Amino acid sequence: MAKNYLLIYSEQLATDIELLCQNIKAPSNTLFQIRKSSSSVYANIREANYGQSKADMLSKFEIALKECSETEGWLQLLFNTNGIDEHVYKNYRNLCGRIRRTLIASCKTLKEQAK
Repeated sequence: MAKNYLLIYSEQLATDIELLCQNIKAPSNTLFQIRKSSSSVYANIREANYGQSKADMLSKFEIALKECSETEGWLQLLFNTNGIDEHVYKNYRNLCGRIRRTLIASCKTLKEQAK
């Protein structure tokens, strides 16, 4: 069976962000929001794997894509306010980028199949 890298990467993101939030000093709202958005990426990708239809799968992937972008925004804010250093910021930003590119490709494929 082929590895589902989208699921693997999104689980890694949600797990890593949760662990990060447990170990950094930052405003509670920022930590709440980044936990929420990163875990939503993972949850929507998991749900998409059991979508009721291709349209349902596409909808979940598009939500995950928005949540991934939001996560990147919160990472930027944490970096800008010295909550995380540049190495940590770039590491998570790159992981978000991988997820985002894969989601974009998956959405494009699903839209083409729907034609």
